[in-house]
Amino acid sequence: MSIEECLIDLRQDADFMRHVTAWQEIPARGGMFKPFPPNLEPRLVQALQQRGVRALYSHQAEAVDAAQRGENPVIVTATASGKTLCYNLPVLDTLLRQPQARALYLFPTKALAQDQLAELDVFLAAVNETPPEPGHQAAAVGLARSPISASTYDGDTPRGQRRAIRSRARILLTNPDMLHTGILPNHPQWAAWFAQLRFIVLDELHTYRGVFGSHVANVLRRVQRICQFYGSAPQFICTSATIGNPQELAEQLIAAPVRLIARDGAPQGARHVVLYNPPVVDRALGLRRSSVLEADRVAAAFLAHRVQTIVFARSRLTTELLLTYLRRRVQRPLPTAQRQPGAAWRQVEPDAVRGYRGGYLPAERRAIEAGLRNGQVRAVVATNALELGVDIGQLGAAVLTGFPGTIASAWQQMGRAGRRQGVAASILIASSGALDQYVINHPRYFFETSPERAYINPDNLVILLNHLQCAAFELPFANDETFGQVAYTQELLAYLAQQGRLHHSGDAWHWMSQNQPSLSVSLRAAGNDTVTIVVAADDAAAEPDAAAPVIGVLDRFSAPLLLHEGAIYLHEGSSYLVTRLDWPAGKAYVQPASLEYYTEASSTTTVLVQREEQQERLPTTLRCHGDITVTTKPTTYRKVRLYTQETLGTGVIDLPEQSMDTTAYWLSLPEETIESLRSQGLWWGEPILDYGPNWQEQRDRVRARDGYRCTVCGAAEAPERQHDVHHIMPFRTFGYAPGPPPSGNQAYLEANRLENLTTLCRTCHRRVETLVHVRSGLAGLAYALVNVAPLHLMCDPRDLGVTYDIKSQHNGLPTITLYDRIPGGIGFAARLFELHTALLHAARDLVMACGCQGGCPACVGPNQETVDSTLSTRQLTLALLDAVLT
Repeated sequence: MSIEECLIDLRQDADFMRHVTAWQEIPARGGMFKPFPPNLEPRLVQALQQRGVRALYSHQAEAVDAAQRGENPVIVTATASGKTLCYNLPVLDTLLRQPQARALYLFPTKALAQDQLAELDVFLAAVNETPPEPGHQAAAVGLARSPISASTYDGDTPRGQRRAIRSRARILLTNPDMLHTGILPNHPQWAAWFAQLRFIVLDELHTYRGVFGSHVANVLRRVQRICQFYGSAPQFICTSATIGNPQELAEQLIAAPVRLIARDGAPQGARHVVLYNPPVVDRALGLRRSSVLEADRVAAAFLAHRVQTIVFARSRLTTELLLTYLRRRVQRPLPTAQRQPGAAWRQVEPDAVRGYRGGYLPAERRAIEAGLRNGQVRAVVATNALELGVDIGQLGAAVLTGFPGTIASAWQQMGRAGRRQGVAASILIASSGALDQYVINHPRYFFETSPERAYINPDNLVILLNHLQCAAFELPFANDETFGQVAYTQELLAYLAQQGRLHHSGDAWHWMSQNQPSLSVSLRAAGNDTVTIVVAADDAAAEPDAAAPVIGVLDRFSAPLLLHEGAIYLHEGSSYLVTRLDWPAGKAYVQPASLEYYTEASSTTTVLVQREEQQERLPTTLRCHGDITVTTKPTTYRKVRLYTQETLGTGVIDLPEQSMDTTAYWLSLPEETIESLRSQGLWWGEPILDYGPNWQEQRDRVRARDGYRCTVCGAAEAPERQHDVHHIMPFRTFGYAPGPPPSGNQAYLEANRLENLTTLCRTCHRRVETLVHVRSGLAGLAYALVNVAPLHLMCDPRDLGVTYDIKSQHNGLPTITLYDRIPGGIGFAARLFELHTALLHAARDLVMACGCQGGCPACVGPNQETVDSTLSTRQLTLALLDAVLT
């Protein structure tokens, strides 16, 4: 059995092929080789030859040459193209020639550092066993008797071993978090080490984007500052998966020029890339068969052909669900008719199908990785934890359960199957979501568009101030010193002095506290105003134990929606019930819970423009970007049953509103555009001022009937404000016209009947009105835009927020605002401003390609309108897009 036979079976499966939107074969590619650089240390050449390496790939040789010339190379080539040698060779070449030299390897995760250490140790063993040539300077200083050693140094390193590692290791493998909190604040203990630091390696460069990348850029500023203090100036070597702007990203991170090496010289086997859209099960609602069920079926087909397979899932919950399905499937014997004739059939054991995600113990993950390499594990279901370069051997097929968010990540995941020879297959199975549907229905976009750009903003004021404090703790700032390339460093230091955190004395600024500021600065959050999540006692009435374990922190802006009382907080694959949120103290108390539901919170959001950075009036739209304040008020939450998505109940969230200053892009519709739509009957925007002569009477009767309580959350009517009364079937759909016939009618009688009215508090009414997209196509366009924007930004969809106003407080026009969900912004707003027209075209393509009738989660959001609505959200959105793109 082979992968080729499996692909033939899939091609002959008419039901499968009916839903394939693209099947592209990428032909095999031969390697491009270059001889070893003539000045490469002979022991390295011998060690490589012992491993069967007779020449280098062209990009490896180019990287070694650039590093030896003192440049900062950035290597951007495919998965499994030998990028490790691109930095190991020049680093070891220097360390062999300079007995005191040191190198720092930075990896985004501890697991990746451990994996790279295992590979490095094997190579070092061969190098260290090879004596230097007679007369070589290394022999003169006795280097042969002092082999090069490498060690990991992270949160898992036993404290008893740390001193020995500092004195012994010449290559240190760590992560940015440990460098930030454990090494830089304690740099006097590392003085000799920093003084001899010659190289800093940044592996998986593409992961350093957004908030995390902005923090890492500041950590590297601190590293370079300390190196300068000890008299060293290390070179950088960076490696990355394919992204749209690797050179720009690298130069922002290290604040120095780089040499881009992007021509891949490694051979590559043929690859089949298939885009698959599950069948529609409800055309009116735009619902498709679950991508999870489809991934289970496709992965099982590969397993039946003995093809070692990796299945990527987008969440921990989906990973465990897929693992359960796949294990149950392989326990059922394949029908005899489906077995390959003449093949020695052997049932796949359930233990040969494993999961891989956050929350697994390190030893368990290492065992799974080893099982993949030696073939004992035939399939692995993983989150993006296996997207990075952990060595898992040569797999035959990759199945992606849903689009992972960016084209770059999709190709990275697909690259985990297939190595340098042999055929590989990658199948992307779309979900019903708008982002997935755009990609799956635009194959040319997927195959021909350059990967997304990675954005960071190291000078984000919140992030920058945090790292200035960390840097001041590490070393005093001189009066004329700048932090990186920040020209206004001295002004920021003066501000920190006014806050009592620094003291200016003589020609320097000094830290004023014994507290280590880095301990309160997370590299994954923009600010340090957080809520700590504490596991409370089983007895809900008991006082929280001061020694109770802390399982995480969450930024305060996000906490109300995820840590309100009654919420289910998911952590490391486990569920916790939030029993109490102490908002003033910034602590949430949780208890382990085995429940069959999760919670989903709702909120209302308003934006206030503080400053316009740039504005442009176009013929049909007004585009702007600038600074805004986002105010969010949590309102209600619902309990959602696992798997079925059934609503089991609702609750009210009683927490204060939160405000955040950030950056945003917004588009507004001028009066001419609105008038054009209005004249065609395609604009439902103006508020209704006349609900008919009997409105007040009916309104009072409904409130009395409902006991003056909200029918959704049960809130009692307050004396100072009456509850709202809401039309279940929108009033506008009845076509009421005031006045006597023939121009007027009495449609209000049917619209205002008691059965069509319900009492709602203001909060619940706002939520309902947001869901019922009858005011205009504005809501549908907002939904489409926020779903296509991440394709252009290389960001997680959760990094962007969106809101729309029928009459903006800023300019009085109908406005859609897309904003950074990060205090201070990260740079998305300016890029969205540039992409204005391209985003509108992409949104129209998304809506046009959808086969639903009135609107669905794959295009303009769930269609909440009644069957009596004159026009659907989808129609209104398309009309609006046609108007602005005319």
